[in-house]
Amino acid sequence: MLMRMSSLFLRTLRDDPADAEVPSHKLLVRAGYVRRAAPGIYSWLPLGYRVLRKVEEVVREEMERIGAQEVHFPALLPKEPYETTGRWEEYGDNLFRLHDRKGGDYLLGPTHEEMFTLLVKDLYSSYKDLPLYLFQIQTKYRDEARPRAGILRGREFVMKDSYSFDVTDEGLERSYRAHRDAYVRIFERLGLDYVVVQAVSGAMGGSASEEFLTPSEVGEDTYVRCTGCDYAANVEAVTTPAPRAATAEELAALPAAHVEDTPGTPTIQTLVDHANAALPRADRPWTGADTLKNVLVVLVHPDGTREPVAVGVPGDREVDAKRLAAAVEPATVEPFTEDDFRAHPGLAKGYIGPGALGTASAERGGTGIRYLLDPRVVAGSSWITGADAEGRHVFDLVAGRDFPAAGEEGSDGTLEAAEVRDGDACPRCAEQGRTGADAGTLQSARGIEMGHVFQLGRKYADALGLRVLDENGKSVVVTMGSYGVGVSRAVAAIAESTHDEKGLAWPRAVAPADVHVVVAGKDPAVAEGAERLASDLDAAGYDVVLDDRKASMGVKLNDAELVGLPTVVVVGKRFVDGLVEVVDRRTGERQDVALADVAQHLG
Repeated sequence: MLMRMSSLFLRTLRDDPADAEVPSHKLLVRAGYVRRAAPGIYSWLPLGYRVLRKVEEVVREEMERIGAQEVHFPALLPKEPYETTGRWEEYGDNLFRLHDRKGGDYLLGPTHEEMFTLLVKDLYSSYKDLPLYLFQIQTKYRDEARPRAGILRGREFVMKDSYSFDVTDEGLERSYRAHRDAYVRIFERLGLDYVVVQAVSGAMGGSASEEFLTPSEVGEDTYVRCTGCDYAANVEAVTTPAPRAATAEELAALPAAHVEDTPGTPTIQTLVDHANAALPRADRPWTGADTLKNVLVVLVHPDGTREPVAVGVPGDREVDAKRLAAAVEPATVEPFTEDDFRAHPGLAKGYIGPGALGTASAERGGTGIRYLLDPRVVAGSSWITGADAEGRHVFDLVAGRDFPAAGEEGSDGTLEAAEVRDGDACPRCAEQGRTGADAGTLQSARGIEMGHVFQLGRKYADALGLRVLDENGKSVVVTMGSYGVGVSRAVAAIAESTHDEKGLAWPRAVAPADVHVVVAGKDPAVAEGAERLASDLDAAGYDVVLDDRKASMGVKLNDAELVGLPTVVVVGKRFVDGLVEVVDRRTGERQDVALADVAQHLG
């Protein structure tokens, strides 16, 4: 295909758009690939749409390679299936809800688990029909509170979602592996670096869950990798290795708890400073890690119920908002306000301890607020923490003796919400019993989520009645997998990973065209030669952009670098000698090539 810049629907911009934060957003707008329609909503212009379709085609080919069949659902969906599975409420404010003229409830689809499940239920009834893989490439909608970074995080986006249907868990495992392998091939073909990490399933539900991330400083996902083994996880999915719990004899030998006056110490740092000054240890200074910080939040459940919850973490750690949100989903988290404190007069702000917390505390005059503990708060761990009175803390308060330890009978449970730090112990190394130099530590990085694979199990099939007869004639619930790829997000991710200071630099597999022919100079013979070269390359099967505009050489070359096609061919003053300059956009390598050899050189 031959596209002429003089007629191509394209206007490049010299300046970055005012709302752009990341390079891909700036460059895709400046180079004329996308155009903002509203916050988080973008129109695709001709060159951008060609890139999008090439990404789609790579995804489609790899899905069909594993035997998946393509379908296409509407974006406008009825409420009832989502209400049956509970996701009408669980999605909360992220769901676009609307009414038709008769008052019926509808939504714009964020994902289509329910619709795929019902479709298979309508048509299949025997184990002989399974396994089955179905997929679609379709526009999705989520009412993001803070859409940002252009097409990296929008309210409308293109996604490939596929679903596997099996009779047995073993079949699901095979289907999961087939999709996972297909994703490896997809991202390799797109030229994206990627790392596969453990993840949480969130509102999707299910058991096994992995994300494909492409490392990027502008990514919204933080993940960790171990320095000593192959462990990798999204930070929300990281588990904390718990210390060894003390035996009953060890508990009995620990010093008794004692309450001390600690005036003016409502923060961890003021408490540590006071403890080191007034009650110094003989072996080492007190640190924040010796304190137990109790953070209060309010969980808002999908039905609107508000529940106060206390989270106990070591005082040298902050509560990570993302980890907390992932741990309590589908509930959302809100701050504990002054009104909430007034509603619970048993809480001494800044001096809250386990004595006033826990559902069982209501029986002894406490608040009854649910109390969830960090895994490090094991039996035998000793803490400085609030004594539930202004200006007072308790020292040597021992979990498992003075209050229920994490996960013990009588406790309200364990919660993974504390921040994860570089240098933390690797949970896999700990599980394998590695110690000392053999044990790795965690190192963090940022990435863009490109794909997510789930073993959904029977959640949706059970809720919607998807059953088949097995080989013994028994009715069984089908087990499912769900597999997503961010197609439009991949365009931005590739732009992020391949751009340079001059503009975009597309890999050939997804570039909107193969070669950018630039007419350099005003000589009619040069223009005619460029026309012939562009036509010859088109006839040879290359997609060509010909810059035939009456613009300066500087403008043309700047636009060629900004648009970022893999190869730039400059037809200029050497044309009289039968030579043109061929530039590799990604490496910057320049080479004089004979006109007759250009097509061969590109191949």
